[in-house]
Amino acid sequence: MTFDELKEKAHSLPLKPGVYIMQDAKNEVIYVGKAKALKNRVSQYFADLASHTEKTRAMVSQIDHFDVIIADSEFEALVLECSLIKRHQPRYNILLKDDKGYPYIRLTVKEEYPKFSLANRPAEDGARYFGPYGSRGATQGIIEAILSALRLPKCRKKFPRDIGKERPCLYYRMGQCDGYCRPEMDQSRYRENIDQAIRILEGKYEEVCDDLRVEMERAAEELRFERAAELRDRISAMELLGKRQKVVAGSLSDTDVVGFHRGEAKSCFVVLHFVEGDLAAKDMDLIETPVEEAREDTVSALVKQYYGGREALPRQILLPCEIEDEVPVTRMLSEACGHRVSLLTPQRGAKMDLIRLANKNAVEEVERATSREERQSKLMEALGKMLGLTEPPKRIEAYDISNTGDTNIVASMTVFVDGRPLKRDYRHFKLKDMAHADDYGSMEQVLTRRFRRYLEGDEKFGDLPDLLFIDGGANHARVAVRVLEEVGLSIPVYGMVKDDRHRTRALVDPAENEIGIQQIPAVFSLVGRIQEETHRFAIEFQRLQQSKGVKGSVLDAIPGVGEKRRNELLRHFKSLKNIRSASLAELEEAVPKNTARAVYDHFHPRGEEREDAP
Repeated sequence: MTFDELKEKAHSLPLKPGVYIMQDAKNEVIYVGKAKALKNRVSQYFADLASHTEKTRAMVSQIDHFDVIIADSEFEALVLECSLIKRHQPRYNILLKDDKGYPYIRLTVKEEYPKFSLANRPAEDGARYFGPYGSRGATQGIIEAILSALRLPKCRKKFPRDIGKERPCLYYRMGQCDGYCRPEMDQSRYRENIDQAIRILEGKYEEVCDDLRVEMERAAEELRFERAAELRDRISAMELLGKRQKVVAGSLSDTDVVGFHRGEAKSCFVVLHFVEGDLAAKDMDLIETPVEEAREDTVSALVKQYYGGREALPRQILLPCEIEDEVPVTRMLSEACGHRVSLLTPQRGAKMDLIRLANKNAVEEVERATSREERQSKLMEALGKMLGLTEPPKRIEAYDISNTGDTNIVASMTVFVDGRPLKRDYRHFKLKDMAHADDYGSMEQVLTRRFRRYLEGDEKFGDLPDLLFIDGGANHARVAVRVLEEVGLSIPVYGMVKDDRHRTRALVDPAENEIGIQQIPAVFSLVGRIQEETHRFAIEFQRLQQSKGVKGSVLDAIPGVGEKRRNELLRHFKSLKNIRSASLAELEEAVPKNTARAVYDHFHPRGEEREDAP
């Protein structure tokens, strides 16, 4: 639809409450909003564009068409808006980073040695589920606290399979685990502690503490003071865990206090949880992009996302500012949890002091994050000056080639923006029509393909780098310059040079001028990190291709050569051709002698003369 058609459609909407859904030319939902009167609200987007914020103008420019859903009331529109935002995650709505639902704690009670884990939703699998809880981080913290308080295993050993196989791990030596991997350990205590964990998760932690106090007193009377001290420490851990369990579950918490701070580059949303007047926990979420919306609109959007869909909520939520849709939001939250939830905006007194505390936490989080960003900015400035660039590089692309002999030749492209990896822009390349390993030819093909794709308008390669790093020396850099000249582009290129131990040493330009980067440790570290990440990404893809290629390998037909030995041989010799031509002594360097003999005899039948025969 044209802009005039969109404007005309907006003016034809009814003056009724509802939800509007903005979509782009690809039918992707880019924004969801609610309105008391659809005609008035939607028409504003296509009226005076100059009065809009930059973000709103950008959003309007992307609108190809929109749909509306009429609701019976503002409340119904609010519930529908929350549901659609959660479903579509529109890029122009303000979104919390962790929108993965509200997790449960899963316990595999039917196993001989039950284990805890996080689950997004309950399943009919015979396990027990506790929750849902507020955030994944806090819920994982509950699991860790239970394991520590009850001294249950935190390691990756599997029971009973690993009992007695190895010495107890560091957790046992530090007194954080009772060491159930020891054969002499009374394994019935594992189930007893799991039963205590279940009672804690059911909210019966006071009963557990009472039972432990009785046992502690009995141990003291029997002069088993070490056991009594152990139980005393466990009781203290249980009491702390019980309070933490309350706040994470949310159902018994007294008050949540919301804080918000909008910085120039980042903003922060904070929730402080109070139980019985004590601050028990804090949740926060950094918003990485600048927030242009009004403060009350932002707080309203974040509150609805944070609390929407939860069944366990506090009695009151203190807000740093009034929100326009306070009445329907209050109703939505109250109906979800089955009790009255009050949204309050204090102006003075003790509750206002709590708002100030939450806002202060938000400010400090933003300042801490921004200071990291500023440090990163200074680092890029230093790199730009070191390389003689007119502007600090924002986007850096790095390339590496990996192969196993003349086969499985692949390349990697990694992307760093403002000094941080942008993994969604990483790319792999499989080299085409390469008869043998040729690093220069491979690099030429990869860069040609990458920049041709850019010139052809491929969205996957739509952003040009400010700086190119090539794993290699001046010759590799010259290959890159030649490719760029052929496609009509001009981008600074440097090779990443390694020392004799394959560690990053310097950068080199196409004219073989070496730039020492060790004088600024932060720059040296950054270049080394980029080189290692690019190499890692190439090697992982090359191994993946190699593993695909060895399925049905002739090595599988050799007695005594399983998957493990096959991979050892391929890692050592790089190709089947090299394995076939290796001497017996060379094979013995890679695998045990009996396996080496079997491999050698397979490729050199007894009738053939062997170069290493006695």
